[in-house]
Amino acid sequence: MGKVVEFFFDCSSPWTYLAFSQIERLAADADATLVWKPILVGGVFNAVNQSVYEQRANPQPQKARYMMKDLQDWAQAYGLVIKWPSIFPVRAVAPMRAIVAASAFEKAVALSGALFHAYWGEDQDIADPAVLARLCAAVGLDWAAIDDAMQSDDVKRQLKLNTQELIDRGGFGSPTIFIDGDDMYFGNDRLFLVERALAR
Repeated sequence: MGKVVEFFFDCSSPWTYLAFSQIERLAADADATLVWKPILVGGVFNAVNQSVYEQRANPQPQKARYMMKDLQDWAQAYGLVIKWPSIFPVRAVAPMRAIVAASAFEKAVALSGALFHAYWGEDQDIADPAVLARLCAAVGLDWAAIDDAMQSDDVKRQLKLNTQELIDRGGFGSPTIFIDGDDMYFGNDRLFLVERALAR
Protein backbone atom coordinates (compact mmCIF):
# COMPACT_ATOMS: atom_id res chain seq x y z
CA MET A 1 0.00 0.00 0.00
CA GLY A 2 1.38 3.41 -0.97
CA LYS A 3 2.21 6.19 1.44
CA VAL A 4 -0.06 9.19 2.06
CA VAL A 5 1.36 12.71 1.80
CA GLU A 6 -0.60 15.62 3.28
CA PHE A 7 0.38 19.09 2.12
CA PHE A 8 -0.81 21.94 4.38
CA PHE A 9 -0.38 25.23 2.54
CA ASP A 10 -1.23 28.92 2.25
CA CYS A 11 -0.55 30.88 -0.95
CA SER A 12 0.83 33.85 0.97
CA SER A 13 4.21 32.15 1.56
CA PRO A 14 6.98 32.14 -1.08
CA TRP A 15 8.58 29.09 0.51
CA THR A 16 5.26 27.31 0.09
CA TYR A 17 5.21 28.28 -3.59
CA LEU A 18 8.59 26.61 -3.95
CA ALA A 19 7.45 23.42 -2.22
CA PHE A 20 4.13 23.43 -4.10
CA SER A 21 6.03 23.36 -7.39
CA GLN A 22 7.75 20.10 -6.41
CA ILE A 23 5.41 18.12 -4.18
CA GLU A 24 3.28 16.55 -6.92
CA ARG A 25 6.36 15.14 -8.63
CA LEU A 26 7.75 13.77 -5.37
CA ALA A 27 4.46 12.08 -4.52
CA ALA A 28 4.04 10.69 -8.04
CA ASP A 29 7.60 9.33 -8.13
CA ALA A 30 6.89 7.46 -4.89
CA ASP A 31 3.43 6.32 -6.00
CA ALA A 32 2.06 8.10 -2.94
CA THR A 33 -1.39 9.58 -2.46
CA LEU A 34 -1.24 13.38 -2.18
CA VAL A 35 -3.84 15.14 -0.04
CA TRP A 36 -4.10 18.93 -0.33
CA LYS A 37 -4.93 20.85 2.87
CA PRO A 38 -5.43 24.60 2.32
CA ILE A 39 -5.08 26.58 5.54
CA LEU A 40 -4.90 30.14 6.85
CA VAL A 41 -1.32 30.46 8.04
CA GLY A 42 -2.21 33.67 9.89
CA GLY A 43 -4.48 31.61 12.10
CA VAL A 44 -1.60 29.24 12.81
CA PHE A 45 0.74 32.14 13.65
CA ASN A 46 -1.86 33.69 15.97
CA ALA A 47 -2.24 30.42 17.84
CA VAL A 48 1.28 29.01 18.09
CA ASN A 49 3.88 31.15 16.31
CA GLN A 50 3.43 34.83 17.13
CA SER A 51 7.19 35.41 16.95
CA VAL A 52 6.74 35.71 13.17
CA TYR A 53 5.10 39.11 13.69
CA GLU A 54 7.99 40.36 15.85
CA GLN A 55 10.48 39.28 13.19
CA ARG A 56 8.52 41.13 10.51
CA ALA A 57 8.27 44.28 12.62
CA ASN A 58 11.98 44.26 13.53
CA PRO A 59 13.88 42.44 10.78
CA GLN A 60 17.57 41.72 11.25
CA PRO A 61 19.19 43.32 8.15
CA GLN A 62 21.87 40.69 7.49
CA LYS A 63 19.38 37.85 7.85
CA ALA A 64 16.82 39.65 5.68
CA ARG A 65 19.36 40.17 2.89
CA TYR A 66 20.38 36.54 2.99
CA MET A 67 16.76 35.40 3.01
CA MET A 68 16.14 37.24 -0.26
CA LYS A 69 19.23 35.69 -1.83
CA ASP A 70 18.23 32.25 -0.57
CA LEU A 71 14.74 32.68 -1.98
CA GLN A 72 16.11 33.59 -5.40
CA ASP A 73 18.57 30.69 -5.34
CA TRP A 74 15.72 28.25 -4.71
CA ALA A 75 13.50 29.90 -7.32
CA GLN A 76 16.25 29.61 -9.93
CA ALA A 77 16.84 25.97 -9.03
CA TYR A 78 13.13 25.21 -9.55
CA GLY A 79 12.73 27.36 -12.66
CA LEU A 80 10.35 29.81 -10.98
CA VAL A 81 10.16 33.59 -10.99
CA ILE A 82 9.59 35.07 -7.54
CA LYS A 83 9.29 38.81 -6.96
CA TRP A 84 8.60 40.23 -3.53
CA PRO A 85 5.02 41.54 -3.81
CA SER A 86 4.10 45.15 -3.15
CA ILE A 87 1.29 43.98 -0.84
CA PHE A 88 2.73 41.74 1.87
CA PRO A 89 1.33 39.97 3.68
CA VAL A 90 -1.71 39.58 1.46
CA ARG A 91 -5.08 39.03 3.09
CA ALA A 92 -5.33 35.36 2.22
CA VAL A 93 -8.86 34.55 3.43
CA ALA A 94 -10.57 34.98 0.04
CA PRO A 95 -8.01 33.14 -2.11
CA MET A 96 -7.75 30.25 0.34
CA ARG A 97 -11.54 29.96 0.53
CA ALA A 98 -11.59 29.97 -3.27
CA ILE A 99 -9.18 27.01 -3.28
CA VAL A 100 -11.41 25.08 -0.89
CA ALA A 101 -14.42 25.89 -3.09
CA ALA A 102 -12.50 24.84 -6.22
CA SER A 103 -11.90 21.38 -4.75
CA ALA A 104 -15.55 20.51 -5.43
CA PHE A 105 -14.78 20.98 -9.14
CA GLU A 106 -11.40 19.16 -8.98
CA LYS A 107 -9.64 22.45 -9.74
CA ALA A 108 -8.02 23.23 -6.37
CA VAL A 109 -4.50 22.42 -7.55
CA ALA A 110 -4.87 24.37 -10.80
CA LEU A 111 -6.26 27.40 -8.97
CA SER A 112 -3.55 27.19 -6.30
CA GLY A 113 -0.87 27.23 -8.99
CA ALA A 114 -2.48 30.22 -10.67
CA LEU A 115 -2.72 32.08 -7.35
CA PHE A 116 0.89 31.36 -6.41
CA HIS A 117 2.14 32.55 -9.81
CA ALA A 118 -0.05 35.66 -9.83
CA TYR A 119 1.03 36.75 -6.36
CA TRP A 120 4.70 35.75 -6.32
CA GLY A 121 5.48 35.90 -10.02
CA GLU A 122 3.41 38.86 -11.18
CA ASP A 123 2.77 40.95 -8.03
CA GLN A 124 -1.00 40.75 -8.37
CA ASP A 125 -3.27 41.31 -5.37
CA ILE A 126 -4.90 37.90 -5.11
CA ALA A 127 -7.32 39.21 -2.46
CA ASP A 128 -8.89 41.47 -5.12
CA PRO A 129 -12.15 39.89 -6.35
CA ALA A 130 -11.41 41.01 -9.92
CA VAL A 131 -8.07 39.18 -9.83
CA LEU A 132 -9.68 36.10 -8.28
CA ALA A 133 -12.39 36.11 -10.93
CA ARG A 134 -9.82 36.31 -13.72
CA LEU A 135 -7.71 33.50 -12.28
CA CYS A 136 -10.75 31.27 -11.77
CA ALA A 137 -11.75 31.79 -15.40
CA ALA A 138 -8.19 31.02 -16.52
CA VAL A 139 -8.35 27.55 -14.95
CA GLY A 140 -11.87 26.80 -16.18
CA LEU A 141 -13.87 27.70 -13.11
CA ASP A 142 -17.13 29.63 -13.08
CA TRP A 143 -16.45 32.64 -10.88
CA ALA A 144 -20.08 33.09 -9.87
CA ALA A 145 -20.20 29.52 -8.56
CA ILE A 146 -16.88 29.89 -6.71
CA ASP A 147 -17.84 33.28 -5.27
CA ASP A 148 -21.11 31.83 -4.03
CA ALA A 149 -19.38 28.80 -2.50
CA MET A 150 -16.81 31.00 -0.76
CA GLN A 151 -19.61 32.57 1.27
CA SER A 152 -20.99 29.20 2.35
CA ASP A 153 -20.65 27.87 5.87
CA ASP A 154 -19.24 24.61 4.52
CA VAL A 155 -16.26 26.25 2.81
CA LYS A 156 -15.56 28.58 5.73
CA ARG A 157 -15.77 25.66 8.16
CA GLN A 158 -13.45 23.44 6.11
CA LEU A 159 -10.74 26.09 5.96
CA LYS A 160 -10.97 26.60 9.71
CA LEU A 161 -10.91 22.85 10.33
CA ASN A 162 -7.80 22.40 8.18
CA THR A 163 -6.06 25.23 10.03
CA GLN A 164 -6.97 23.87 13.45
CA GLU A 165 -5.97 20.37 12.39
CA LEU A 166 -2.47 21.57 11.55
CA ILE A 167 -2.18 23.30 14.92
CA ASP A 168 -3.47 20.23 16.75
CA ARG A 169 -0.94 18.02 14.97
CA GLY A 170 2.01 20.18 15.98
CA GLY A 171 2.38 22.38 12.90
CA PHE A 172 3.41 26.03 13.12
CA GLY A 173 3.63 27.33 9.55
CA SER A 174 3.39 26.75 5.81
CA PRO A 175 4.25 24.51 4.10
CA THR A 176 3.88 21.59 6.45
CA ILE A 177 4.00 18.06 5.10
CA PHE A 178 2.97 14.86 6.83
CA ILE A 179 3.78 11.37 5.62
CA ASP A 180 1.49 8.60 6.82
CA GLY A 181 -0.12 10.71 9.48
CA ASP A 182 2.57 11.57 12.01
CA ASP A 183 5.88 12.04 10.18
CA MET A 184 6.04 15.85 9.93
CA TYR A 185 8.29 18.07 7.79
CA PHE A 186 8.25 21.87 7.69
CA GLY A 187 9.51 24.06 4.88
CA ASN A 188 10.67 23.81 1.29
CA ASP A 189 14.21 22.99 2.39
CA ARG A 190 12.97 19.72 3.92
CA LEU A 191 11.79 18.30 0.60
CA PHE A 192 15.00 16.30 0.31
CA LEU A 193 14.08 14.59 3.58
CA VAL A 194 10.52 14.10 2.37
CA GLU A 195 11.85 12.41 -0.75
CA ARG A 196 14.06 10.11 1.34
CA ALA A 197 11.16 9.24 3.66
CA LEU A 198 8.95 8.40 0.69
CA ALA A 199 11.65 6.12 -0.71
CA ARG A 200 11.94 4.09 2.49
